[in-house]
Amino acid sequence: MRAMDDPAATAHPPNPACVVNCAVYAKDGTRRNITLDAISEVLAHDDGSFVWIGLYEPDDTILEKLQEEFGLHDLAIEDAHTAHQRPKVEAYGNSLFLVASTAQVVEQKIAYGETHVFLGPRYLVTVRHGASLSYAPARARVEREPDMLALGPSYGLYAVLDAIVDDYLPIVAEFKATLLALEKDIIGESFERAIVTRLYDLKRELTYMRVNVAPMQDVLSQLVRSSSPLVPEEVRLYLRDVLDHSVRVNETVDVLRDMLGTALSVNQALVTQAQGEVVKKLAGWAALLAAPTLITSWYGMNFVHMPELHGRYSYVVLIGAVAAVVGLLYAYLKKVRWL
Repeated sequence: MRAMDDPAATAHPPNPACVVNCAVYAKDGTRRNITLDAISEVLAHDDGSFVWIGLYEPDDTILEKLQEEFGLHDLAIEDAHTAHQRPKVEAYGNSLFLVASTAQVVEQKIAYGETHVFLGPRYLVTVRHGASLSYAPARARVEREPDMLALGPSYGLYAVLDAIVDDYLPIVAEFKATLLALEKDIIGESFERAIVTRLYDLKRELTYMRVNVAPMQDVLSQLVRSSSPLVPEEVRLYLRDVLDHSVRVNETVDVLRDMLGTALSVNQALVTQAQGEVVKKLAGWAALLAAPTLITSWYGMNFVHMPELHGRYSYVVLIGAVAAVVGLLYAYLKKVRWL
C-alpha cells in the first residue's frame, strides 16, 4: 500500500526527532503522514480514521502536547514520563494505558526496555523507552491488511504486542541452544570455573527475563477478557494468539531455569563424586603402604625376643609374609573398587 503525504502537513512545522511515526489511517486503510500540529484537524472530522503515533524517548513537551490533543489522563502521562513501570493495563475513561516490557540483544547481552501504549477510539500512541526494536515492521504488516485496519487502532495495538512477544522468541531460542552446547561440559568430571560461571550467568539472565516477561501474560489476559469497546471481539481473537505465544515463552523460560539449576547441581555432584574417587584411591594406596610399614617397624625395634629373629630364613619369611599381606589387601581393595 502506498503511503500518501498530507498536503496540509507542509503548513505545519516538521515533527521532532523523537517522533518516529505520525500518520492517519483512513477507514479503507489508506495512510497519510501528518505532523503533530495537524492532529486536531484530523480529529475534528469523525470519518472513521485514526491516528497512529510512534515516539522514542520523547521529552516532556511532546507528551504534554499529546495529552492536550487526546485528553490523556495525568497519571498515565506521569507514568510515561518516568518509565521504569511494571507491565500493566489501566483504564482511564474512554482510553486504555498499557505498559509492556521489551527485550533486545545488545552486544551479546540482553537489554530491556519499555513500551507505553495509549489506546483511544481514534488514536494509538506508542512510547518506547530503552532497548526496543522499531515497530515499523508491525506498521507495514497492518498496512498490508486494509480490511483489518477497519477495526480501528486496536488492531494496531495487537500488531505492536505481537511484535514485542515475537522479539522474545529468538532470545529464548538462543538460551536453549547455549544450554544444549554446554551439556557435554556440564557432565565432565573435571571442575572448570568458566563452565560454572557461564551457567550462573545464564540463570541470572533467565531470571531477569522472567521478571520482565512473565507480567506480559497478565496484560494480555486482561485484554482478552476485557469488555471495553476499544478492543472489539474480532481483535480479541488475535490477542488470544499473542497470549498463547506469551504463555509458551514463559513456560520455556521456567523450564530452562529449572534445567540450569539442575545442571549446576549435577555438575557439582559429579565434581564431588570425582574428588571422592580420587580420595578413595589415595586411601587405598596409603593402606598398601601402611601394611609393610607396620610390619617392618616391629622388626626395627631393639627387642631381643622376637619371632624368627635368629632363624636362618627369617628374612625370607618376613618378605613373603609382607608380600602376602600386601597382595591380599590389594585384591580386597580392587574388589571393592578402591583401586
